[in-house]
Amino acid sequence: MYVFISILILIAAVLLILIVLIQNSKGGGLASGFSSSNQIMGVRKTTDFLEKATWGLAGTVIVLSIVITAFIPRAEMSNQSEIRQQVNEAPMIDPGIIAPDFGTAQQPIVSDEEVPAE
Repeated sequence: MYVFISILILIAAVLLILIVLIQNSKGGGLASGFSSSNQIMGVRKTTDFLEKATWGLAGTVIVLSIVITAFIPRAEMSNQSEIRQQVNEAPMIDPGIIAPDFGTAQQPIVSDEEVPAE
C-alpha cells in the first residue's frame, strides 16, 4: 500500500509540474493559443480548468502525503529508545585497555595542613 500511494504522489506531482509549466505567468499560457471564440473550450474556460487542476493536484499531493504516514513500514516496535538499544548492543571495553579517567585527574591535591581536624 505504501508503494502504491508513493506512485500516486509521484504521478500527481509530475502532472502538477506540467500544468504549472503550461500556464503563463501573465494569465495567457495555453489559453493564449486559443484565440478563436468558436472553440469548445474558450480562453476563459481553459484558464479556469488549469487553475482548478492546479489546486486539485496540489490538494491531492497534500492529502496523499498525510495518508501515507499511516502506511510507513516499521520494523519492530521497541519499548526503549534507539540510543539506549545501541548502548546495550555496543561491545564491552577490554579491561586491559587503559583509558584516561578525567574525573579523578581533576581532583585538587589536599595537603596535610588543609585537612580539617576531626
